[in-house]
Amino acid sequence: NDATEGRNDMNRNRMAVGARRIVRRTVMLAVATWVATGVGGCASGERKPISAYSAPTESDRSAVRAEALTKQAVELLDKDPKQAEAILREAIAADLYHGPAHNNLGVLCLKDGRLYEAANEFEWAKKVMPGHPDPRFNLALTLERAGRTEEALAMYDTALEVYGEHMPSMQAIARLQVKRGAADARTRGYLDEIALRGETESWRVWARSRRAAAKPIERPEGS
Repeated sequence: NDATEGRNDMNRNRMAVGARRIVRRTVMLAVATWVATGVGGCASGERKPISAYSAPTESDRSAVRAEALTKQAVELLDKDPKQAEAILREAIAADLYHGPAHNNLGVLCLKDGRLYEAANEFEWAKKVMPGHPDPRFNLALTLERAGRTEEALAMYDTALEVYGEHMPSMQAIARLQVKRGAADARTRGYLDEIALRGETESWRVWARSRRAAAKPIERPEGS
């Protein structure tokens, strides 16, 4: 059902899998400014700057060390989350602009219910890895957990703008739209895609059942 699929989105290891993939696709981009989403802390609709990190000088950065630490932390995400978090913070200290470390740290914060911290880390990851959908997807999950459905939908859309075939985002949008009773033509298109190539058999079965329920009943001839 919708509730079960929603919990699957929040709790399954999809975020960690995405995090592992990011480790192999490291992108180094400096950013001048950053913002938090305001989840749990700011007024709805308002995003305020946050300076949890101090911008390093070029000589302070060690991209190689940050990447090595992040790979080490990924192996501990499920086995020892506290140790993984400590190592990820060390990786960020080594290179503030190492996106995978921010994304993985955000995953841990989200799983622990620290939504504001999670949102901040995903914002960082999104900014330094603008071509990767996973930080955007994870940020959308965080917004959804915070009850900010419209913003979550908009963020899922940005993941699809970056990668048009991002199945997790299609699944999340379709689930939310069906749950809200707001399924439209685009939603039906996503259901078709999910029914064909959803990430799991349960997603494919779910999409087929929702697609059948949404199909208009044809009027008998002569009626």
